[in-house]
Amino acid sequence: MKGRVAVKAEGFEGVRRSGRKGRGRIEVDHPGIQTSPGLVMEVDCYNSVEGTVYRYGALTIDGEEYVPFGKYNGKMILFVNYLGKIPCPQEGGGDCELAPHGLVILGFPSNQFGKQEPGENSEILPALKYVRPGGGFVPNFQLFQKGDVNGEEEQKFYTFLKNSCPPVVESFGDPKRLFWEPLKIHDIKWNFEKFLVGPTGRPVMRWGPRTNLAAVKNDIIDYMKQQVFGQRRQPLLRED
Repeated sequence: MKGRVAVKAEGFEGVRRSGRKGRGRIEVDHPGIQTSPGLVMEVDCYNSVEGTVYRYGALTIDGEEYVPFGKYNGKMILFVNYLGKIPCPQEGGGDCELAPHGLVILGFPSNQFGKQEPGENSEILPALKYVRPGGGFVPNFQLFQKGDVNGEEEQKFYTFLKNSCPPVVESFGDPKRLFWEPLKIHDIKWNFEKFLVGPTGRPVMRWGPRTNLAAVKNDIIDYMKQQVFGQRRQPLLRED
C-alpha cells in the first residue's frame, strides 16, 4: 500500500502512515527497544473525525483555573503527555523550542509509564525550578494537572485525540512498565507522545515518544506553509 511503511524494532511492530517522501524511520523511548538517534516516527490523523478538541478542557497544574480548549480556537495546539523530570528533552530545549513557531503547547504529566512521575501536582513545578533542570527553570508553555492518558480513567480529551489518529505503533512493550487497563491499540505507548491539532480543532498529526524535535518542527512548519498557501494534506481513511 502506497505511503504505508512497516516498522519493526526488538519485536515492536507498527505502521507509519504518511504520503510524504523521505521519511518512515523511527525512534522510540520505550523499555527494551533499541533505536538509532535522530529518527522519526509520525502518523497522519483520520479525516473522518467527528467533533473537535474544543469540547474539552483541563485544570492548570496549580488547580486554580479550568482552561477550555476552545480558548485556542484558530490556533495550532501541540498536546504532549509530559514527564516533568525531563522538561525539554533533546537539542537544548526540545518541546520548548517549538513555542516560537506560533504554537500553543500544552503539557499533561502522567504516572502511567514506569511510574516516572510519582510527585503531586504541587511538587512538579518546584522540582523543575530547583532540582531538574534547576537554575530557576520555568516552562514556557502551560502545564496541566497530572492525570491518566490511557485506561478506564483516562482524560476524555485524550480519548478524543487517540481515536482521531492511527496508533504510532501497534504493539506494547513490557506490560510490567505500563500502569493502566485495559490496553487498547490506539493507546499512548510512553511519555512525550505528541498530537498536533489544527486551527479548526481537529487533530492533524501524531508523533511517537522522543521523536527527533527537529523533525517535529519541520513537520509543523510544513503544515503551516500548507495552511498559508491553501494546500491540503492528503486525507487518511480510517481502517476499522
